[in-house]
Amino acid sequence: MILVKNIQFSRNIKAAISIKEFNFRKLQSAQEPMYQIDVSDERGNRHFFSMHLVDGQWKIQGPLIVNWILEAEPLLHQAIEHREAQT
Repeated sequence: MILVKNIQFSRNIKAAISIKEFNFRKLQSAQEPMYQIDVSDERGNRHFFSMHLVDGQWKIQGPLIVNWILEAEPLLHQAIEHREAQT
């Protein structure tokens, strides 16, 4: 029996002008390394997107990503890299 580790974690990251809680979940069944991420905005709306490993960098993938999330991409990359180094 093969046991697959479920990786989930949250990080508080400054995005736009405030600190947001980003929730990360690694998909083990994906063909390539991938995380699904969700975060809420000031109005309580949830934003869902994924990040894929492209040429050694974690890049945001998804339709209609708001600018404050796109601007936080380097910090999201760092959060994933830090977590990957721990596993």
